[in-house]
Amino acid sequence: MYCSIFRPDLFAGQTIIVTGGGTGIGRAIAHELASLGAHVALAARNEENLLRVRQEIGAAGGSATHYLCNIRDEAQVVALFAAVVQERGQVDGLVNNGGGQFLSPAEHISRNGWHAVVETNLSGTFLMCREAFKQSMGERGGAIVNIVSEMWRGFPGMAHSGAARAGVVNLTQTLAVEWARAGVRVNAVAPGLIRSSGLMNYGEAMQPIIEQMVQHQPTKRMGSEGEVAAAVTFLLSPAAGYISGDTLRVDGAGSLWRHAWEIEDHANAPQAWPGFAEE
Repeated sequence: MYCSIFRPDLFAGQTIIVTGGGTGIGRAIAHELASLGAHVALAARNEENLLRVRQEIGAAGGSATHYLCNIRDEAQVVALFAAVVQERGQVDGLVNNGGGQFLSPAEHISRNGWHAVVETNLSGTFLMCREAFKQSMGERGGAIVNIVSEMWRGFPGMAHSGAARAGVVNLTQTLAVEWARAGVRVNAVAPGLIRSSGLMNYGEAMQPIIEQMVQHQPTKRMGSEGEVAAAVTFLLSPAAGYISGDTLRVDGAGSLWRHAWEIEDHANAPQAWPGFAEE
């Protein structure tokens, strides 16, 4: 059973959509919210994973439904919110956790690869936010939390994802201002190096590199899925009622001190410009 640090029934009577809720961080967020009384609407492309999490939540005494949705597909996003609003009456919260990327140096990212990542992480998040506002929150208010990443000093190895996630941070700030009039808060959470099932998507060859990255973390450990879920829960809760347009870093100060991209030895730096002409 999921053990939350927050008080029981914090979200009783509320309906919260969680994209990417079938695995990893999304699964933890869904369990956290359901354990606090929310009805969780799980959305993703893999029905097997969604059904598994829905059954887990039900077995723990929580309430959840699941919906197949590709967040890159506008029609599917519109249909998702229409279905949830019809069944539940309104949407009180939205967690945009769904996304995806792959490791690659920038020069090897194809146009299709670039668009796939940007469309999922940036455009998909926008579509979800827009429909949340248009179909429910514009009239009733609500809270949105967008999951981004630790990309404050660039994102070597994932230029596509870094650019998209930076776009989501700006989108978060913009929507927080535009939608304040409707009582809608929009924030983001930026996880750092988190021990999650998502790390396995990068293959066994990456695991030693990931473990090496841990040693460059100030905390000398990875974060947990539960620590990210708790940050999301706080931002959705009334305790964050005066917080909007912000991005909460859950990275153990990793964004302040991290060595994660090796620079090979080279002598290709541009020649220094002296500034003063030779006397």
